[in-house]
Parts: sequence; structure tokens; C-alpha cells
Amino acid sequence: MSRFDDSELDLGPEAGPEEREALITLAERLERQRPIPASGFRGALRRSLLGGFRSRTSSPQRLRALVAAYAGSGFALLAIATLGVGGVGPLSAG
Repeated sequence: MSRFDDSELDLGPEAGPEEREALITLAERLERQRPIPASGFRGALRRSLLGGFRSRTSSPQRLRALVAAYAGSGFALLAIATLGVGGVGPLSAG
């Protein structure tokens, strides 16, 4: 039984059944012969990825300062936009 259907190949109506079968056979052969990384490499990659994730679970030291800076800059931008809509300031319409 093949893993690939005709609908997955997306060859269009002009492709014949022989061409479809040949492509399905090729896809299955390529999947069987696909190289697999060594177990040592996979283990090192897993430890590296999980180690980086675990170190990020703690919050940044300057979290309050970052939140205050983002909130302050957002408030300033909203204030400038409000003044511009009101017709006052450098970004006013008229």
C-alpha cells in the first residue's frame, strides 16, 4: 500500500497513469533511503534545545522597566495621534 495518493501529486489532468505510478514509486524509494542523523547528534540537539528553553523560563531582571517603557511609549504615541486628530501639533490635518 502506498503512502501517497494521486491527489497529493498535483500533476494535473494531462499526466497519465504510468507517470503517476512512476512518481509514487520514486517518492516511496526516496523516503525509504532518506538518511537519519546519528543518535549522538539527535541527543545533543535535544539537550541543546531543551537547555535553552529551560533557561528562558525565568523572567528578565528588568521586566518592570521594559513594561513601563513600552506602556509609556504607547501612551505618548496615542497622545500625539489624539492631538493630530484634534488639529493641534505637527501631525495635524489642517
